[in-house]
Amino acid sequence: MSETERYWLKHMPPGIPADIDSSAYPSIWALANETIEQHPDLPAYHHLGKTISYRQLDLLSKQVAACLQNRYNVRKGDRIALMLPNTLAHPIAMFGILRAGAIVVNVNPLFTARELKTLVNDSGTRIIIVLSNFTSALNKIIRETCIEKVISSQTGDFHSPIRGWLINTYVKYIKGLKPTAGYTDNPLTGCIRDNQLSFHETEIQQNDTAFLQYTGGTSGIPKAAILSHGNIIANTLQAHACISQAFRNIYPHVITAIPLYHIFALTANCFVVIRLAGCSHLITNPRDMNNFIREIKNIKFHAITGVNTLFSSMLRHPGFHHIDFSELKLTLAGGMSVQESVALSWQQTTNSTVIEAYGLTEASPAITTNPVDSAQFSGSIGLPLPSTEVSIRDDDGTPLAVNSAGELWARGPQVMRGYWNRPDETKTVLTDDGWLKTGDIATMDERGYIKIVDRKKDMIIVSGFNAYPNEIESVLTGHPDIHEAGVVGVKDKVSGETIKAVIVKSRQDLTDKEIIAYCRGNLAAYKIPKIIEFRDTLPKSDVGKILRRELR
Repeated sequence: MSETERYWLKHMPPGIPADIDSSAYPSIWALANETIEQHPDLPAYHHLGKTISYRQLDLLSKQVAACLQNRYNVRKGDRIALMLPNTLAHPIAMFGILRAGAIVVNVNPLFTARELKTLVNDSGTRIIIVLSNFTSALNKIIRETCIEKVISSQTGDFHSPIRGWLINTYVKYIKGLKPTAGYTDNPLTGCIRDNQLSFHETEIQQNDTAFLQYTGGTSGIPKAAILSHGNIIANTLQAHACISQAFRNIYPHVITAIPLYHIFALTANCFVVIRLAGCSHLITNPRDMNNFIREIKNIKFHAITGVNTLFSSMLRHPGFHHIDFSELKLTLAGGMSVQESVALSWQQTTNSTVIEAYGLTEASPAITTNPVDSAQFSGSIGLPLPSTEVSIRDDDGTPLAVNSAGELWARGPQVMRGYWNRPDETKTVLTDDGWLKTGDIATMDERGYIKIVDRKKDMIIVSGFNAYPNEIESVLTGHPDIHEAGVVGVKDKVSGETIKAVIVKSRQDLTDKEIIAYCRGNLAAYKIPKIIEFRDTLPKSDVGKILRRELR
């Protein structure tokens, strides 16, 4: 598409280019290393009172890479699962994996044994780096996987010995998260103690795979978007071009409460912040709002990223008004729709407009964003990023007129190559000429601003995380006393959407508490139905398919 066809370009804020050029960087590390060389002593990450500089990030990740190469025989293209929350270990281990030429498989530490087994076996992961307090699921399924080595980490890793011990003791005895026996033989910190290991620079090109980032689909079967170094580099430069104007002459301090294993935080809070030579303040558990508020209230931070749920929870907390917002330049929202009432309350309290962006895992993730100098929240997902084409199409793939509702298609250098080992699934979302079918119904106005109308998919977004009805229904109907189940999303003031399960039971005294207890053993917390309704029958089509639209 030419610039004349990208009619929204004439409405782009001044200073934002029509296109970005990522050719100078063969790898994600090459992009990060430019900042490291220019600003080695600036803070890169902060966690529970400990700060590491860009120089230290370089050294520590290099030592991890050397350890992986020499001690664990990691070679280019190997898949390594990273099952860590937001601690200093996450970026250090992640960059170590990438520098070794291996592929990062991001895993939610709260996944159940069933979910973890699916991801590990599908990706062919042979090494996993895991927080020692969350190894119970791994312990249950490790013999049924291809995992050869487990490298353990603790929350206090890379802190001083005394402070690290205090943090780990607090997590173990106060929070009750005790490490599982048998997973301490290969500590991640051991990788940095052996300074004799030599690092072998691996030749990496933009088309090499950097991440297998798992997402679901209408089928509910987890599948990994293949995100190359080039995809991530492009999206980092695209997003940087759009938001950097908010930080003129500032090396921003950014609150990172979204987990780095989530694609939104991975790109925005890790790679874009590094491009800005900023510092990410890592929040391990933002659901513990008391500690979260306590951690950030005295930080003069310049940006915060989050989902509607996070901002809503912060606004309701009595300590919210004690937070210092005097330096706040950017509030960036993604992952789920932002409710207008939340956006308005946030702006009134912090004097910062909520800037809503849009994307999906398959696009690394950003496709559109609102201008950072927007005076007020609009409910729009903004304009396409540089080097990004968008189109509104009907069911036949024909482009629609301005302000007509249809499926949002996107094309650009940030779009994935396809799904890992899923050629048929890939064909359903990627066209031969590179268009990504997002599955979202949207409109685009005369200036190029886009609004999401509805979702074509049955996907449910709970606090920014994707939940898929088929997966949950499959788990529910695995219960011996459940005959049939239909799952839908319903609106929720806190999480945006919550999950409702409509169930036909085969044992009449089956209770909702029994069902929820059963789900806890098979589903991550955000996938567990919060509303359970019992019926005698479920509405079905002529061929027996459950009609979710009628359940809604």
